[in-house]
Amino acid sequence: MTSVNKILLTGSTGMVGRCILFNKKSNRYKFLTPNRKELNLLNYNKVFQYIKKNKPDLIIHAAGIVGGIQKNLKEPKKFLIENIEMGKNVIISSQLNKIKKFINLSSSCVYSPKSKGPLLENQVLDGKFEPTNEAYAYAKVFNSLLCNYINKENKNYNYKTLIPCNLFGEYDSFDPQKSHLVASIIFKINEAIKTKKKTVEIWGNGLARREFMFTRDFSDFIYYSIKNYKKLPNNMNVGMGHDFKIIDYYKKVKKVLNWKGKFTYNLGMPSGQKRKLLNIENQKKLGWFPKYSLEKSIKITNEYFLKYEKINN
Repeated sequence: MTSVNKILLTGSTGMVGRCILFNKKSNRYKFLTPNRKELNLLNYNKVFQYIKKNKPDLIIHAAGIVGGIQKNLKEPKKFLIENIEMGKNVIISSQLNKIKKFINLSSSCVYSPKSKGPLLENQVLDGKFEPTNEAYAYAKVFNSLLCNYINKENKNYNYKTLIPCNLFGEYDSFDPQKSHLVASIIFKINEAIKTKKKTVEIWGNGLARREFMFTRDFSDFIYYSIKNYKKLPNNMNVGMGHDFKIIDYYKKVKKVLNWKGKFTYNLGMPSGQKRKLLNIENQKKLGWFPKYSLEKSIKITNEYFLKYEKINN
């Protein structure tokens, strides 16, 4: 297979996209990073023509409509249709333009809450998805199946799907209506410090378990994947190999931020899937392991949030 020099990165303004671009290894490649105004991924003809004109050696599809439980529950139709449409347009346009290397970024929500963990790649579609992110999960499965079918129909194509655990870090959204767990906790505890509030609310009982990776680690794995592309299986989990209770994440952020308040529980709100720890045996076989501790990751993310908040206020 040809070496990689030019990479088209969709979603370059999102959390994962920006971490890939700002990784020190990015200078090894020429990146094409069109924003939404420059390339509407919902428009098939424009996507096809862009890829035809620029002829990248590799495409990394990181674009998507994303958000936490609240946003998923509020806009399921948007999450389903737009994520499928973007994925379909980019993947099919890549195939028709004879792009042989493609990294599709999926999500651990593609695993059913009824599947027994640690979750193996062949357990996707073993059961119904978690209702709080069902639409997003269907879209992600569609994209990964499309990549697999292209590989199956033509052995000259080698499209890969990476299934990361939950991610957090710099460039995350801290908007309470959109944010994921760790970013939401950082926002809420900083607000409590600012307003001298003595309590912070947790949705559910706090006992559900989550596996979170720092985005700096995940972006490092992306570059490791490019270098070791032939060794990657078609579908591969990327994770930490361990998880924590939601309450443990709250306690860790509380400790890092040195907040002295207490937590309350809103049992009328959903807790989400009880557990979705990934099996990372394939990752271990490649010889790659994350480097950042949870405490260090939270500290860096909080420093980014404080700077981000200052800029936006």
